[in-house]
Amino acid sequence: MPHTPQHPVVWAEIPVTDLPRAMDFYQAVFDFALKLDETGPNPIALIAAADDSGTAGHLYPGTPAADGQGPTIHLWVPDTVEAAMKRLVAAGGTELGPVVTIPPGRFAYAQDPDGNSIGLFQPAAAT
Repeated sequence: MPHTPQHPVVWAEIPVTDLPRAMDFYQAVFDFALKLDETGPNPIALIAAADDSGTAGHLYPGTPAADGQGPTIHLWVPDTVEAAMKRLVAAGGTELGPVVTIPPGRFAYAQDPDGNSIGLFQPAAAT
């Protein structure tokens, strides 16, 4: 029988061309704290989860996929998709489409200033 892990997605890595600029962008749009970690071979900006069992990720100096062709990472917004999208555009991101409603909540596609494909996700409980 196949194994079904509790959390099959362990973490997400988002490549960025300018780490300080990307930190400012993601903090402005998603209102979460990023922690700069310089203990490894490259600096990274950690996106923390509320507890250790959740999926988190980091920004790292790298080369983003061309024009949003990489994977799409959906990130939780602290308020509404519309409010987060306004912050995203004001911070230099690009809105790609309308808000989509699905049973778990609402989301919209966008790109960060480096062209990474991201989703802005608002859980149904917050609607």
